[in-house]
Amino acid sequence: MTRPRNWNLLAGAVITAGFLLLAAVSVFWTPFDPTALAIVDKLQAPTVHHWFGTDQLGRDVLSMIMSGARTSVGVALVAVLLGACVGVPSGLAAAARRGAIDEFIMRGNDLIFAFPALLSAILITAVLGPGAINAIIAIGIFNIPVFARVARAGALQQWTRDYTLAARTSGKNVFRISFEHIFPNLYALLLVQVTIQFSLGIIAEAGLSYVGLGAQPPTASWGRMLNDAQTLTALAPYLAIVPGLAVLLFVLGLNLLGEGLRQRTERAS
Repeated sequence: MTRPRNWNLLAGAVITAGFLLLAAVSVFWTPFDPTALAIVDKLQAPTVHHWFGTDQLGRDVLSMIMSGARTSVGVALVAVLLGACVGVPSGLAAAARRGAIDEFIMRGNDLIFAFPALLSAILITAVLGPGAINAIIAIGIFNIPVFARVARAGALQQWTRDYTLAARTSGKNVFRISFEHIFPNLYALLLVQVTIQFSLGIIAEAGLSYVGLGAQPPTASWGRMLNDAQTLTALAPYLAIVPGLAVLLFVLGLNLLGEGLRQRTERAS
């Protein structure tokens, strides 16, 4: 009997791959220079020459969307990796040692969770200064407790399995068991969490850029495109619709991908 097709995984993979390809292509090529001003061509509606039109400064919207995809992917991906590289080892250590170490790590995570993530990210970037690097730090900090909790919960389940008892009987210490045996069994769980945090990172980056605390001009950003378009929606609604749809579709694709991976993991188990 054939397995039912995982449409969430398929659709999510296609949408996500499309935006990642768009970001990768923008490194080498865009239809126009996304930073070049051409006032004579300002606020042109979508045409064959400018597929998504031009903005109030004559910049090609499609080129800015492509360049903005690179910004969003770069900030969100590095922030997720930062959170995972710190949070996962912390969660594994908490599950392995328990006691005082577990309490210290988890109470520290609770302290970070006590503040609204986006507002705290705005506060951090306001203190450190606007820019993509500081946006990565701000978003990455709030990924740490998420990955720590997920890794700890998954590791605690694995510590009850027979193979961990066998590993301890063979003389391996708890940290070696965590990284040699338990961590490989958490790949699927962590991969699903990566897709979720990646989508949240896209939203956070757009939010920070919208309020002027993300990537700075002339670097293109979907959030700043939305901010620039808010006073022109009656005159040129496509300026808000196009970047808004880009954020919506990318986040939707990542969430579908995460849901599809979760369903696939459940079927495999």
